[in-house]
Amino acid sequence: MNPSPAPTLDVAALRADTPGCAERNHLNNAGAALMPAPVLEAVKAHLDLEARIGGYEAAAAVRDEVERARADVGRLIGAPAANVAFTEHATASFVQALSSVPFRTGDVLVTTRNDYVSNQIQYLSLQQRMGVEVVRVPDAPEGGVDVMALEEAVHRRRPRLVAVTHVPTSSGLVQDVEAVGEVCRRKETLYLVDACQSVGQMPLDVETMGCDFLSATARKFLRGPRGAGFLYVSDRALDAGLEPLFPDLRGADWLAADLYQPAPDATRFETWEFAYALLLGTGAAARYALDTGLEAIRDRTRALAARLREGLAGLDGVRVLDRGPELCAIVTAQVEGWEPGPLVRALRERGINTSSLTRLAAVLDFEEKEVEGALRASPHAYNTEDEVDALVSAVRDLLR
Repeated sequence: MNPSPAPTLDVAALRADTPGCAERNHLNNAGAALMPAPVLEAVKAHLDLEARIGGYEAAAAVRDEVERARADVGRLIGAPAANVAFTEHATASFVQALSSVPFRTGDVLVTTRNDYVSNQIQYLSLQQRMGVEVVRVPDAPEGGVDVMALEEAVHRRRPRLVAVTHVPTSSGLVQDVEAVGEVCRRKETLYLVDACQSVGQMPLDVETMGCDFLSATARKFLRGPRGAGFLYVSDRALDAGLEPLFPDLRGADWLAADLYQPAPDATRFETWEFAYALLLGTGAAARYALDTGLEAIRDRTRALAARLREGLAGLDGVRVLDRGPELCAIVTAQVEGWEPGPLVRALRERGINTSSLTRLAAVLDFEEKEVEGALRASPHAYNTEDEVDALVSAVRDLLR
């Protein structure tokens, strides 16, 4: 197997901060990571405050903490606080962004073949309801979006929007969102990035990406609570007057009987009702990731994933499915004689958390790979080499 990752992180300290490490071998961070103690404390503290003084009053009391969380999320992605909106989850973020694009019948939306299922469903809904044409750019031979083909599509079709998922849920592929952003910058095309799986797993910089929108969740590699997400909105999008299809009193002011005015910053994409405890937990998760170091997290998680891929690939009856010039901490595999769902349950009985994917989660990707489903494992920085090896051993035993 590959050598152990370089000891650039204090793994023991990360595990001491993570109560769940004592009970499970948690290799399902692409689903929902284990929260560290500071995140748990932030969530619980606000719930306690609400119980003591009331929900509205608690929200007023933590107004400064909310803005601190906004600034910290901004630091996580290289954005000013004014360009960050809080939402309930990644899909809510994505839909708010998508709904702000002024599509007209006959417009073109350019996307890729490796994408998140909900995004593709939303594109097809635009196609059916509004007559928007969905153009999927082919993959490069080595995997991932063919940037030259995408540039040609943008040049010829002049799309209203280019939308790309940074890391698809169905594999460890990392798409070249920076190269796509350069194309969109030159062609002055709106650009939406789904960073649901990449935020918290690797360094992100919206300026380098050149995106107008970036959607994300808190619960995956960022290690925040479930039920929270955020959206980055560029100055270009704000200055163009883009706003969600259905703003509410949080994102706009009702000035007269027939007049409303959107908020001047990204809060125009927020809605009034917040789970403040989860928002504060998201801020704590952003600070924890920044303090830990995104480069160090990236390097360790990728080394663990490479170790896992090598171990699984060495088993007769296992086919590792990940392909692309850059791979991250998501590992997918087909295991002979096992459907993904029962395999995940069998591993869970052994104290190992993973997740399963069916064809419906990645129709185009899985059709190309000729599989009906896959086992997905996703280590984080707090996982150990022994835990990765334990998954390989468990799969070996289950193949017998």
